[in-house]
Parts: sequence; C-alpha cells; structure tokens
Amino acid sequence: MKYYLDEDISPKIAEILRKHRIDAISAHDIGMVQVTDKEQLERAASEDRCLVTRNRNDFIRLTVQFFNEHRRHAGALIIPHTLPGDNFSLIAKAIIKHYSKHSRDMIEPYTVDFLEP
Repeated sequence: MKYYLDEDISPKIAEILRKHRIDAISAHDIGMVQVTDKEQLERAASEDRCLVTRNRNDFIRLTVQFFNEHRRHAGALIIPHTLPGDNFSLIAKAIIKHYSKHSRDMIEPYTVDFLEP
C-alpha cells in the first residue's frame, strides 16, 4: 500500500510514515499545493497511491465520478475530524495501523475507507 497525502495533511505525517518504512508522499513534497481536488486524485491514482485526506465530501463525490467515468482510482482514506489535524503522531499511528491491515493487499479501487482513531 502506498499513500498520497492531500495538501490538507501536514507533510510531517508523511515523514513519520517514511521513518516506519511506509511509502508515503505529501502533496507538499511534490509541489501539488493549490491544485484542485480532482488533480490531487488524478496524481495519486497515476501512481497507484491511496489518497489520504480530511476532505470527506469532495473525495466521496470524486470517487463516484471517477467510477462512473471508468477513470483510474486507487482508493481514498478519510481522516475524521475527531483526530486533531495538528496531532501528527496520532494521525501517523492511525495510518500505520491501517497500513498493517492492508500492507499486503491494496484496498480495492474506488474504495473509500475511514481511518480509525
């Protein structure tokens, strides 16, 4: 499982994940800030990365759109707002837990999963 962190997620979380040998990049790392959500999802999908975001509604809508248009999509992982955005280690630990459940198998294309605290 590879992750692509949306620009609404701190790049520090990607750094923590990489220290745990998890393949994670941040939109900030690759200059993908201030682009549309659709462009973020396209970039993640082009690299077979699960998109990680706090932007639930837009990415659920885009997932349905990509499915209907038969466009590539490697899944989305939604971080709930019950996890404080500035608690990088807590979010990273939750993603690591998600990774441990899905490391052998990618989540199915077009899947929207919700991160458990």
